[in-house]
Amino acid sequence: MHLLGALFNSSIGKKLLMAVSGLVLFGFVTGHLVGNLQVFLPPDAINLYAHRLESLGIVLWLIRAFLLVCLIVHVWLAIKLTLENRAARPEAYAVQHVNRATLASRVMARTGFVVLAFIVFHLAHYTVRIGHPEWAEHTFRLSDGTMVRDVHTMIVQGFSHLGVSIFYILAVGILAYHLSHGIVSLVQTLGLKNERWTRGLERFAVAYCWLYFLLNASMPLAVLGGFVKQHA
Repeated sequence: MHLLGALFNSSIGKKLLMAVSGLVLFGFVTGHLVGNLQVFLPPDAINLYAHRLESLGIVLWLIRAFLLVCLIVHVWLAIKLTLENRAARPEAYAVQHVNRATLASRVMARTGFVVLAFIVFHLAHYTVRIGHPEWAEHTFRLSDGTMVRDVHTMIVQGFSHLGVSIFYILAVGILAYHLSHGIVSLVQTLGLKNERWTRGLERFAVAYCWLYFLLNASMPLAVLGGFVKQHA
């Protein structure tokens, strides 16, 4: 408990906890994307994937609780560090030197709040199914005869709504933008960044975030374009 308190009370500790929680969340959004891309396969694929996750039972809920704690810690520390930085510099500089700071780093807190709003909406839409209680009744028969929840239909019907798809694409774009600085920042905080491969790390972050955005955007666009359709 003393070590945990020291982490939360020191500036270095807060940045370290923020980096670790960010790394966990980075791993989650990457895995989440890989799982969701199965919507481009026959419906059996993503429905079996979702069924296997749900079959974890209490383990799945423990994972969700851990991710929620990481999210809360990450957001709380981001707010706290932002307020502390402002308090330490109450008066704005007469000339703002931002040559070495990227736009992503300067708007990190604001993009973070948009991402948080998107996560809340995404969970309410697909997990809690607010506005679509009928999704709880949709089932799908796998090739072995097992009846499972029809996640494929949920995704197709959800992205068939133009407003939802536009909001999703904008939100994942902002999330990708947030990650473009977050990846470099967490590596630096963990002490793994050095001058030899800084440029390569920055290029990786940009390439990853573009790929993350395009793959996420491809799903609602494929549904709206009729390339991914609800199964018969």
